[in-house]
Amino acid sequence: MNAATGLTGETRKGIYFALGAYGIWGFAPIYFVWVSFAQPLEVLAHRVVWGVPFLGLLLLATGQWRDIAEHSRRAIGYLLVSALFLSINWLTFIYAIQTERIAEASLGYFINPLVNILLGWLFLRERLGRLQWLAVSLAAIGVGSELIARASLPWLGLTLAFSFGLYGLLRKQVNVPAVVGLSIETIMLTPLAGGFLVWLGVNDGVREFNDILSLGLGGLVTVVPLVCFAAAAIRLPLSTLGFIQYLAPTCTLLLALFVYGENVPQERWLTFALTWAALLLFSFEGVYRYRKERGEGSE
Repeated sequence: MNAATGLTGETRKGIYFALGAYGIWGFAPIYFVWVSFAQPLEVLAHRVVWGVPFLGLLLLATGQWRDIAEHSRRAIGYLLVSALFLSINWLTFIYAIQTERIAEASLGYFINPLVNILLGWLFLRERLGRLQWLAVSLAAIGVGSELIARASLPWLGLTLAFSFGLYGLLRKQVNVPAVVGLSIETIMLTPLAGGFLVWLGVNDGVREFNDILSLGLGGLVTVVPLVCFAAAAIRLPLSTLGFIQYLAPTCTLLLALFVYGENVPQERWLTFALTWAALLLFSFEGVYRYRKERGEGSE
């Protein structure tokens, strides 16, 4: 096998892993609808508690378990705050699914890349090109039009977009691998999650074994796509991952419309349309920059 063939094979594997990661994230609402017998906080608590052993096995398998303790107080502080934003994101997503607002949840993850651009400009002094400014403006017009037409904001979607955006911003401040960082964040959340489950068991009684097992699968829902994403990230350029990331909210939106029969207000379709137009501009800008940098690097 020559080098070119090997590279093509690795790229193909990367695409499969990326499709696996974003596909699981896109169809995750099916799982959270399935466990809707439990309130959102309980689902979140189980997701955190059961995530610890699965992440522990992953750390052992990848040889990263020693990295858990090798971080400064500053890094731990950032991870503590990022863990809070991650828990807000997870809880909001679970709440959106259980209250039959899956389409609004998908809107949040469509908006998220544009929020990342805005946060980079505000906090990291990243310069935005004209197309990027136009993209952010289109998304803002979409949200503003819904505010004017319906006298309300898609607050669930915006909470998902900004909580995950701020989570990513904080993680940029700490040079920690994805699995190690998530493990530390989950461990820090575990005392609160475990304490809540104990309190719930004392007051409402212990759930049946089958229910606990169903809720425990939340750990797999957390870890498996992360593994796939990490495997994809080392095999694919960011521009390719940038395109594939839209698979997740697209799958979620299709589930909302064709599986769960959600009724999306007409005004929100305008928000979606302007957001999709903004994402096209954003993607075009990303591809242009990638090709330009690649061309300069080959000279």
